Amino acid sequence: MATNDSTSTQIQLVSRPEGWPEPENFRTETVELPELQDGQVRVRNEFMSVDPYMRGRMRDEKSYIPPFALNETMTGGAIGRVVESRAEELPEGTPVLHQYGWRDLAQGSADEFTKVEELPNAELSVYLGVLGMTGMTAYTGLTRIAGLKEGDRVFVSGAAGAVGSTAGQIAKLLGASYVIGSAGSDEKAQMLTEKYGFDKVLNYKDAPIREQLAQAVGEDGVDVYYDNVGGDHLEAALDVLNRHGRVAVCGAISQYNSTERPCGPDNMGNIIKNSLMLEGFTMGDHTDIAQEYRQRMGEWFTSGKVTHDETVVEGLDHAVDAFLDMMKGANKGKMVVKI
Repeated sequence: MATNDSTSTQIQLVSRPEGWPEPENFRTETVELPELQDGQVRVRNEFMSVDPYMRGRMRDEKSYIPPFALNETMTGGAIGRVVESRAEELPEGTPVLHQYGWRDLAQGSADEFTKVEELPNAELSVYLGVLGMTGMTAYTGLTRIAGLKEGDRVFVSGAAGAVGSTAGQIAKLLGASYVIGSAGSDEKAQMLTEKYGFDKVLNYKDAPIREQLAQAVGEDGVDVYYDNVGGDHLEAALDVLNRHGRVAVCGAISQYNSTERPCGPDNMGNIIKNSLMLEGFTMGDHTDIAQEYRQRMGEWFTSGKVTHDETVVEGLDHAVDAFLDMMKGANKGKMVVKI
């Protein structure tokens, strides 16, 4: 049944943060949606994603994705159900994945919304995490960028986050012989070893990660580093990467809110000495991997070979809080907002 509800609550960026974002950088607006046109759908969002890359979009600088415009509603991954449709292929009630996050009611052309299948015993939010862009990012970094081979030893930084926790599991499924991670608390470290199958996890707050990692891996070193953190973690990895080691540079969350120019690692010479490969990547260049990923992860997920955690924050009015908490590492696994 079509809904008459056409008032959308939306969150906008009104000023560019200096350092850590503050609530004052955002505002909430109500927007009256226009009448649906042919080929359009209206969607009531059930979950939206908050992700580290969104911090970069709050800066007015050239990047792989345009910055958020001031005084306009932000965008990002979201999933919901069609509540009104003028597109035959997406009838009312269809669950759809899209990029109209940061609002409770979304509207647009049907080709901007992707139909997904409902899975038994799983919330739709899994399509924002392990079955969506998050998981695909982990898989792409390990396979296409780092060329993970059976028997490789792997280090994953930021391992308790959505990408990191998935990357560790995928590495094991692809034949890694040893997977070591870093996280910000003993509780997270324990979860990653007991639930996610990491062989060892270091609490980077206990001592400098450079010292801890060198001691933990010893002479065996690591062959692949999946980098979500940058900074001191990249420096630590460059010390222990074996000859012809590979680094997939996914993120640098240690620097996203920095107001000072960060110092580079002091051991970059190791890149030459050990013939290392460092490659940064964003998923916009690897969209063709989606079908392969969905098939492989679908099998792993439904057979119980992959687990996932979600940190769910209730209410669109707490979306900014959720984003800030995620940037500070308060989440286990994927951080989503239940709208």
